[in-house]
Amino acid sequence: MKPADDGGWSPYVAGGLAGLLLVLSVWFTGMYFSASNAFVRTAGIMETLVGPERAASISYFTKYVPTIDWEWMFVAGIFFGAFVSAITSGSFLLKAVPDMWERRFGPSRPKRFTAAFLGGVIVMFGARLAGG
Repeated sequence: MKPADDGGWSPYVAGGLAGLLLVLSVWFTGMYFSASNAFVRTAGIMETLVGPERAASISYFTKYVPTIDWEWMFVAGIFFGAFVSAITSGSFLLKAVPDMWERRFGPSRPKRFTAAFLGGVIVMFGARLAGG
């Protein structure tokens, strides 16, 4: 097993630990990892804050009340954990157009943001379609 070139974690170790965490999560709580529900709940929370009467008319939100639960906290933990990890390892870099993207598609920020947005929409649609 070759270590990561940038001094970070080996993807094999990180993947193995994530798998172990999943097994322990199911063993102790009976629940699987889930991220897409947290995004839907966040949308529901925002909808409830902005237009509570509109949120009450959406059948999905009446069936699944948009609340902050363990899945929502799990996704928040992923974000903050990755941020803290990047800061403490010295690998944090905020860049609008990554080098690999620029080499392949050019330096256009709007093109990069559009592709990232559309990719996210497709992934979320697939995850929600699969019930995740």
